[in-house]
Amino acid sequence: MSNSDIILMGLPKRCLVLGGRGFIGSHLVDALLDAGNFVRCFDRPHVTTLGEDHLANANFELYEGDLSCEADIVAALEGCDICYHLVSTTLPKSSNADPVFDVESNLLGTIRLLNHAVKAGVKKIIYVSSGGTVYGMPEQMPILETHPTEPTCSYGITKLAIEKYLALFNQLHGLDYTVLRIANPYGERQRIHASQGAVAVFLGKVLRSEPVEIWGDGSVVRDYIYIADVVDALLAVIEPTESEHVFNIGSDRGLSLNEVLIQVESVTGQVAVKRYMPSRVFDVPRNVLSIERAKYLIGWSPKVSFEQGISRFADWLLQHPNAG
Repeated sequence: MSNSDIILMGLPKRCLVLGGRGFIGSHLVDALLDAGNFVRCFDRPHVTTLGEDHLANANFELYEGDLSCEADIVAALEGCDICYHLVSTTLPKSSNADPVFDVESNLLGTIRLLNHAVKAGVKKIIYVSSGGTVYGMPEQMPILETHPTEPTCSYGITKLAIEKYLALFNQLHGLDYTVLRIANPYGERQRIHASQGAVAVFLGKVLRSEPVEIWGDGSVVRDYIYIADVVDALLAVIEPTESEHVFNIGSDRGLSLNEVLIQVESVTGQVAVKRYMPSRVFDVPRNVLSIERAKYLIGWSPKVSFEQGISRFADWLLQHPNAG
């Protein structure tokens, strides 16, 4: 740990949030500002702002640009201590259709980002990876960080490659980093008209009295984590890394798609119209993450149960009928 790292510990920091207008990013921006940090939000032009409370905050800056544009990245990194990387241009289900685009827009863009982060004197990169895709078909449950990584989609392969380049830049240049392999986040501000996020999509369709499409027979099990718990984990790793660089962030619980839908029906008071579809080849049957490393080394554990989280999300949607 360098002297500059020691000086920064516990003090307000200058944070860059790549993807700060998104679902996770907007919550993270709010939390970083609430903790007294300076926050620069970087996102593409014309992206709809999901949270507006921070816009009048004197410690907030908005930069519009593109991860693939080096000039935009250089300007965004200037003067920042911490860089949160939440940007992804692809989805697991669509990434295999164009892996070249996936690699060019995500992997190459991130390598350029790391080069410029070193030149700018950034102290640490915190990267949001994918606990649901980097492991592939599970050999054990729950899944440890040491589990083999055999992704079944380009999205997971690219996420894993970025993790490897973070380790390389740490070895070559001393650039500190933490990777959070996050399960399936859900909660307020998540887009209910999108094609990703079972909880949000199910809630939206049931509230609109639309049929709910379920891939397979509904037995696929996933790990769903509430957005406030995700943000707590992102804040917990802001200080210099002491030992491990990679952490699973999940709920410590698995739920099938059918169980998720039962809970959606419970909180909305409506019966879902179910439409079962053919299963998808990249969907592993079960994915639940072990979070023991995060509990032990960074003192983080989820606080919000699925029942509490989905109830809060449903209440928020009812109060914001035009959201998503």
